[in-house]
Amino acid sequence: MEGTVVRRVIPSDNSCLFNAVGYVMDHDKQKASELRQVIAATVCSDPVKYSEAFLGKPNEAYCSWILDSEKWGGAIELSILADYYGREIAAYDIQTNRCDLYGQMSPSEGAPEEFDQTVFSVRNDRTIGIEGLAQNFVKSQHRQRKFTDTGNFTLRCGVCQIGVKGQKEAMEHAKTTGHVNFQEYK
Repeated sequence: MEGTVVRRVIPSDNSCLFNAVGYVMDHDKQKASELRQVIAATVCSDPVKYSEAFLGKPNEAYCSWILDSEKWGGAIELSILADYYGREIAAYDIQTNRCDLYGQMSPSEGAPEEFDQTVFSVRNDRTIGIEGLAQNFVKSQHRQRKFTDTGNFTLRCGVCQIGVKGQKEAMEHAKTTGHVNFQEYK
């Protein structure tokens, strides 16, 4: 098998999922705004499929929410984007080693990003080999602790400098104070 799986850095700016998908599908790391629009339009166009029970909030509220560049994407957004692109998106979670990564195929370790192959034909011998490479890459990244543990990381509020632990405490602080500018610190 030619090539290797590499990790390309996407800025962790709350739109990283959208920019990662934009990079994988279009080699464009600045797709967040456009892809958020795609998701909002898709959800808005089918309020039966995308009901409050499915979204966790009313359809109209979700559509406004997802357009906010401070909001994170997840499974709902990935499923919509997979449909939009007509492709299966394999996302690997480095922390848990389960299939959820934003790693791409590259011809060699030091190759420039324009040579990355990020979309593969489905159900052929090459795809099976790529999946194995991706799984090995995820395990290697996990061993090196190259993930953010959102449940236990330490953050400092950029406004009042108060320290919080984990995403839950950060969200509680944001609700209480309206502060949304956090930086990770050790």
